[in-house]
Amino acid sequence: MKKSQVYFTDMRCHVGTSLLNKLDKLMRRAGLEQIDMDKKYVAIKLHFGEPGNLSFLRPNFAKTVADHVVRLGGKPFLTDCNTLYVGRRKDALEHITAAYENGFTPLSTGCQIIIGDGLKGTDDVEVPVRNGEYFKTALIGRGVMDADVFISLTHFKGHELTGFGGAIKNIGMGCGSRAGKMAMHSNGKPQVDQELCRGCATCTRYCAQSAISLGEEDHKASIDHDKCVGCGRCIGTCNFNAISNAIDADSRELNCRMAEYALAVVDGRPHFHISIVNQVSPFCDCHGENDTAVVPDIGMFAGFDPVALDQACIDAVNAAPGLSTSILAEREQHTPHDHFTQIHPTTDWRSQIAHAVKIGLGSSDYELITI
Repeated sequence: MKKSQVYFTDMRCHVGTSLLNKLDKLMRRAGLEQIDMDKKYVAIKLHFGEPGNLSFLRPNFAKTVADHVVRLGGKPFLTDCNTLYVGRRKDALEHITAAYENGFTPLSTGCQIIIGDGLKGTDDVEVPVRNGEYFKTALIGRGVMDADVFISLTHFKGHELTGFGGAIKNIGMGCGSRAGKMAMHSNGKPQVDQELCRGCATCTRYCAQSAISLGEEDHKASIDHDKCVGCGRCIGTCNFNAISNAIDADSRELNCRMAEYALAVVDGRPHFHISIVNQVSPFCDCHGENDTAVVPDIGMFAGFDPVALDQACIDAVNAAPGLSTSILAEREQHTPHDHFTQIHPTTDWRSQIAHAVKIGLGSSDYELITI
């Protein structure tokens, strides 16, 4: 089988050439212009960063991608779906405000922002999962699926649950609606924090299954998991952050579920993937803070195969020297030459790649073409 081509350029810039010039050239060499974008809606999926975190991608990268799409006749928009956890991006209003705060505006990026799963994370589409072992269908944000062309723009980094966060995670977890994220993380059953619950009963009005009731004496909400279908609507409707999901899927299973969601997003339509490997933080950009980078900035990768792209980024990070000022220096060498497992010993990042290959999302065999 022919190896997938992954294109790479480093972060070095001669006088008169910027990283954005290099990114534009990288996209052209990697074949982005092979995609017919004339009058097509083009979703550019990225992570806007939780406010307080400073390791997320600069908006300039998004503008370079959007401008390239416009030159090809497409109609780009930046997108992400609402978070499952409590934070500044759990509904569309807060999410867009957080994006603006971090510099992602129509003025700075040259295109609009659309939150893929709507105001409260409930606007989704049930999408078939070809070859799925964990899911036959996936719940993906409607705005993501309405696009004609899909482009992922990923900040490659470590992750406390999946080992690493690359293109597969940006696509699979990032495009799942709230119910989809619950399905990936657990059995999809939310729970109520009794101390935070105000007894306002708003959640009971929005539960289509009549699974939520208030206690007769304390008037606190509780959820009957036998009736609950795990849609997550109650999480979005609670104004006091009293309802959250349980994260009970182990790292291997979570990685496999996430790969299946990624396949559902890209299957059957043109897609292209870019990963920026700089400020490689040990934890997800969903944190409201970031630790120092674990390796030096490496470069930018692009191609049509998200699995090959992730594998190339993994290999490049693991081949790089760990920074003595980072968390790597504090961890024992349990797994030499594997920075991700060294940082997060309980994770199993290889399961993500292996399952993605197994279901046909892409190949882990790649040819690295340096430009």
